[in-house]
Order: sequence, then structure tokens, then C-alpha cells
Amino acid sequence: MKIIQLSDPHLMAPGGLLYGSDPLARLEACLADIGRNHADADLVVISGDLTNDGERAAYAALREALARFEPPCRLMLGNHDDRALFLEMFPGMPAECDFVQSVFDGGDGRLILLDTLDSGHVEGRLCAARLDWLDEKLHEARDRPVFLFMHHPPFRIHMPVLDKVRLADADAFHDILRRHGNVGHIFAGHVHRLIAGSWRGIPVSTLRSTNHQSALDFSDSWRLGHEPPACAVIFIDADGVVVHFHDFEAGRPEPVKGP
Repeated sequence: MKIIQLSDPHLMAPGGLLYGSDPLARLEACLADIGRNHADADLVVISGDLTNDGERAAYAALREALARFEPPCRLMLGNHDDRALFLEMFPGMPAECDFVQSVFDGGDGRLILLDTLDSGHVEGRLCAARLDWLDEKLHEARDRPVFLFMHHPPFRIHMPVLDKVRLADADAFHDILRRHGNVGHIFAGHVHRLIAGSWRGIPVSTLRSTNHQSALDFSDSWRLGHEPPACAVIFIDADGVVVHFHDFEAGRPEPVKGP
């Protein structure tokens, strides 16, 4: 399977700038790059924070951009999103149990896309209903490998500001994964950084935003990073998982003006 992951576009109403960049223009540049080079992808996953403020105009802009996009695409939610408005504006997007979560079965395994949005909170959460759903979908897969996509990482990245807003109650989540033992990788967003490693024996990775990044800062503060936007090209087969991080061409951002 060939899967493309992009994350955290943080769309504004068309024409709006965020940290000196046009989020819509950057997303469109990413989609164009995928269309040119990865039209053969089995699935494209946008792993949350589709918008910056949950605005109707931002979701409308996303819907218009994807109307011209050919590879199959699944959208996920992050803490900046509005679930009710998203479901209204994307009625055809797979959703189960009133959450924006779904399953994609491919030739080399099952993808499970989780909805970690806890409305009104920056940190993520999987309530009892979502954990039960995950338990069921992992059981259905049985001995087939499973690959999880989620906005909020359940693991620490050792950056205090971001670790405070990761997935809450990760132990309950891990208890389910451990019981089934068939999860081969966790792909997350939220932190706006390229990170790879493992969490309790499960390989993990996170991704830069298509718009703006978190600086590599291990203090108690958050700073804007200046690395380029990126997406991930993921290959999954019987031998395992390979993730290529790709910096796509998006032009120079406008200078950020001071107060």
C-alpha cells in the first residue's frame, strides 16, 4: 500500500494569513505535488486541524480544493476543528458512532483513523465509546497488521508545552492495543514536527504542518519554527513500513510583523 499523510493545514478563510503564510495556498501546493507525483496512492490522509478556528469559510475552501483532487482522501479532526460543522459540510466523509473515524482495508493491512477531538480542549481524548469502537475494529482485523492514524500522539516528545496537550489517558488506549497486539505503527500529527521512534514497543511517527512548524525547543515555551512544510509518503507491505518525509515546494512566507 502507498499512503500519503499530510497534517495540520490550519485553514483560514480564503486570503487569511497565519504566521505569515497562506494556509490555503500551502495546502493547494501540497495537493498539487501529490497529484503530480503520487496519483497512484491508495489513500491520502489529512490527520487533523483542518482549520485554525473551525470556520465555515475555511471548511468550504477545503471542500473546494479537494473537489479538484483525484486520489481517494480521508479527513480527520484535531483540536482546532468543529466536529458538528465538519459533519454538516462533509456529509460523504466516513464517520461512525457520531465521530469522524473510519477503517480502510488494503491489501497489506487495515488502517484505522481515530477521532481524538475533545471539544473545548487542546489535549486529545478517546472516550469509552471510541475506545470500544477501536477494540471492535482491532478484533475484526485479528492477525492482519493494523496501522493507526490519529491527530494527538499518545506519547511524549519531550517538549513540555506539547506534551501537556497530547492524548489524555494514554494508558487506557494502550491497554487495548496491547490486548490485540496487531498494531504495526502509529501515525500522528498535532506537534508540527518530524519525529520517529517507538512508544511501548510500537513504532511511531509525527509530521510537520503544511503551514507552520514548532521550533525544536525543549524549554517550557513554544516558538515558531522555520522548517519547510512537509508530507509523508508511506509504503506498507509484508516486510514492514517505510516512511519518506517530503518537503514540498510552497514558496516563501510573508514576513511575520511584530506587535
